[in-house]
Amino acid sequence: MIFVLAGTSDARALALEIKKEDFDLLASVVTENASVELTESGIPVQVGRLTDEDMVGLFDTKGIQAVVDASHPFAEEASKNAIKAAKMVGIPYIRYERESQSFQYNNMTVVESYEEAAELALTKKGVVMLTTGSKTLQIFTEKLLGNPDIRLIARMLPRVDNMEKCEQLGLPQKNIVAIQGPFSKEFDKALYMQYGVTLMVTKESGKVGSVDEKVEAAKELGIDVIMIGRPKVNYGTFYARFVDVIEELHKTVGFTQTGITEPSF
Repeated sequence: MIFVLAGTSDARALALEIKKEDFDLLASVVTENASVELTESGIPVQVGRLTDEDMVGLFDTKGIQAVVDASHPFAEEASKNAIKAAKMVGIPYIRYERESQSFQYNNMTVVESYEEAAELALTKKGVVMLTTGSKTLQIFTEKLLGNPDIRLIARMLPRVDNMEKCEQLGLPQKNIVAIQGPFSKEFDKALYMQYGVTLMVTKESGKVGSVDEKVEAAKELGIDVIMIGRPKVNYGTFYARFVDVIEELHKTVGFTQTGITEPSF
């Protein structure tokens, strides 16, 4: 059985390709919402955050033969837990990660951390739109909220826990954009214009995350951009194409390869 860290759209597509190859698999996601499409496709799902010890127990119980880590590029903790657990049990770890993108924009600054992004945003002032999710929201609210020269707008998934977090952190309801993407460049431009955004903060999540649309929209409007670079993790076996992941599984676990299709995101 193959253990797949999923949760994103491309991870779900990869899980389906692995299933087509007649591998048994168990997908891991954080939320019930992320499990729906996988469950509907006949893929068993483990819901909830897992420590490395949780994974080790699961690997032993389920007879896991290999780990395919297709988690989000910024799910650093999940990846490190999976790497450690696979090493402890002695099974192959295979990382799939969507390709990085590079941008040419004079008004863009690339930083290495959320903390650095918040510090830089503090010096820029104006209307700051966060498109970095809720997990690290507190880093920005602690630095920027309450500053008379800054209006902090947070765009995030429309989940109850996200709204509760915003309330706890004191982010005004009028400054929350609760919506699920992906979005077009035209939508992003309209959103920036609606709020009078002067600075957009994002992270290098790749094309699947519509980062290019966000940046191009900002570029056309002359809006400053802070881009948070991906975490530096030593993954070991690493691929950016489904076909390579499948080939690696056939080499390390077995079976004869059949046709594999890449997604057209």
